[in-house]
Amino acid sequence: MPGKVHLIGAGPGDAGLITVKGMEMLRQADVVVYDELANHDLLQYARTGAKLIDVGKQGGRHKVPQDGINQIIVDEAMAGHWVVRLKGGDPFLFGRGGEEAEELRKAGIDVHVVPGVTSAIAAPALAGIPVTHRDHAPMVTFVTGHERGDRSDERIDWGVLARTGGTIVILMGMSNLEHNMSRLMEGGMNPATPVGVIHRGSTPQQRVVISTLSEVVKDCRDQGVGSPSVVVVGDVVGCYDRLGDLR
Repeated sequence: MPGKVHLIGAGPGDAGLITVKGMEMLRQADVVVYDELANHDLLQYARTGAKLIDVGKQGGRHKVPQDGINQIIVDEAMAGHWVVRLKGGDPFLFGRGGEEAEELRKAGIDVHVVPGVTSAIAAPALAGIPVTHRDHAPMVTFVTGHERGDRSDERIDWGVLARTGGTIVILMGMSNLEHNMSRLMEGGMNPATPVGVIHRGSTPQQRVVISTLSEVVKDCRDQGVGSPSVVVVGDVVGCYDRLGDLR
């Protein structure tokens, strides 16, 4: 009989931010298939004898392509194992968890999701930047900083985003930071709009760059801040001056 799979969100980086349920599943699984952005300290909680499979990918560097990851999970479950797929943040927010769940369903495998604390909210919060605020932002938009490499078209309408208002949170956007900031300015957003970049949020290596739409690329370059980072665009970034580090 096939085993089962739990897609588990490991949180934004701090090992303490995995959910209680996620930790319970991790402790019991036969196989753990883990990502680069899932804190590797969590692996010490896997049961003795559990098979640990590193399929990490970060900043465009893939140890295993997504099709290969899907196949590994399917194969391990079809062998009768209980598999935990440990993913950074939340599996269904730009984590490709939906694609993995679909592949498992097609293979007739029992699959469940354990939501995680997403870095899109947690990293700014721990840096003193609330993504919504009664005085500054009644709404928030989450957007990927890069689209699929096999697409020639740009599906994200940055001009519309520039005029929508509220907060824009960009994940996986450092490699395209200059392009994305330019597209927002071309769409009519004020170049002086505050921008916050949180690098490795929630971890001891957390660094924060506070800048503006027109200067953030230079400031990140000057300060050596790159991936993985969360980019926050909007007036809420001004809260950093009053709140500071909230870890």
